[in-house]
Amino acid sequence: MTEIKLTNTKTRKKDVFVPIDDTNVRMYVCGPTVYDRAHIGNARPVIVFDVLYRLLREIYGADHVTYVRNFTDVDDKINARAAASGRTINEITDETIQWYLDDMRAVGALDPDQMPRATQYIPQMIAMIEELIAKGHAYSDDAGHVLFSVDSYAKYGALSGRSTDDMIAGARVEVADYKRDPMDFVLWKPSVGDQPGWDSPWGVGRPGWHIECSAMAKDLLGDHFDIHGGGNDLMFPHHENEIAQSCCASGHAEDGGGFANVWLHNEMLQVEGKKMSKSLGNFFTVRDLLDQGVAGEVIRFVFLSTHYRKPMDWTAEKAAQAEATLKSWRKLLDGAEPTGADQAVVELVADDLNTAGAITLLHKMAKDIAANPQKDCFYEKGAMLASAQLLGLLTTPSEAEDAGFDLSAYADRLATLRATAMETKDFGPVDALKTALLDAGVEVRMSKTGVELDAGPTFDASKLEGLL
Repeated sequence: MTEIKLTNTKTRKKDVFVPIDDTNVRMYVCGPTVYDRAHIGNARPVIVFDVLYRLLREIYGADHVTYVRNFTDVDDKINARAAASGRTINEITDETIQWYLDDMRAVGALDPDQMPRATQYIPQMIAMIEELIAKGHAYSDDAGHVLFSVDSYAKYGALSGRSTDDMIAGARVEVADYKRDPMDFVLWKPSVGDQPGWDSPWGVGRPGWHIECSAMAKDLLGDHFDIHGGGNDLMFPHHENEIAQSCCASGHAEDGGGFANVWLHNEMLQVEGKKMSKSLGNFFTVRDLLDQGVAGEVIRFVFLSTHYRKPMDWTAEKAAQAEATLKSWRKLLDGAEPTGADQAVVELVADDLNTAGAITLLHKMAKDIAANPQKDCFYEKGAMLASAQLLGLLTTPSEAEDAGFDLSAYADRLATLRATAMETKDFGPVDALKTALLDAGVEVRMSKTGVELDAGPTFDASKLEGLL
């Protein structure tokens, strides 16, 4: 069996991964707070842990892996969005969850085995908080606040390796009279007015953010499971707080055992060499890219070309190169059937998710196949295709590829409309057709030399009806 090695934040070194139970490998990844579209940086952990999920399924079997990724659907940002829009909280969270799922599927991510919503686990959160109070790790006040007592857990800060002063500064600690110590964090808080709330021993209220993941992970994966992941921005305070409350609730306050054995954190994303920021005008969502005609597979390829533990820079040049590479690979492997991933590719991915190295090897495989056009490359092509699919690339041919769908008439129509618009200065019809094509999963490229259309991975021919 292939040996997996992962850089464990908990031990600060690359460890050989040994599952607690190789017939039930369990992984939890922190999901989104659902109040708006996922920006491009939100897609990085989804893609990283999707590759790990695929690897675990490859090695242990799909039926022996359980992947949980949650939705935080109770949060003050959601409340504010509801108040500002006049819509209900449920309307906003239902819509945003569907947006998220559509966008992450578009970048090739498999759905996790379980996708719990925080609001479905309020009783489990209340039970965990009661247990923490009973064991002396949490306390309440008369106003309905419940706080975790950080000084009751001696190993607090071990994951991030921060000093108390650093943690106070990093957490932007709220000074409140209901806290015994500035570092203590909220497990439960009172709800007033139209804020969402649930009955509890401390009055009508709602959970703090950190307790949600602990309760959901425990209910779905148990007190002790294999892997917990997320972006490195979650390492402190979120993951630090998860560890503290989960270990204390399960009776491992003294030894720090239990909960997750392996902690994985991906680095952040930049855009054209700069931190993504609305003030810099370089902030965009996954849907923005998809609507601009950037295929989800292209986004995925660019992300996987950089190791997950290194900062990643999204550039238009990288996207263009990825698009060209994927197009050439699809042409090269036309008609091929996956015959099993190349072992060298599997071992690269198993070595701390070295996807960049795996892509380099795929380039070499493609070069070797292309250099021998007279050779029967059935097995080589099948191995390359299966290896790409291990990374979540070339996973499903588009409907156009399956059916030989001809998009030339749509390209001609768009070119004609654009020529007319150049004279009339009315680009409405051009924009309308382009938007409809993008919605159908067509990749649209318009330049001075003409219009080029290709069916993307999410192509749906039925959406083209009536456009000509």
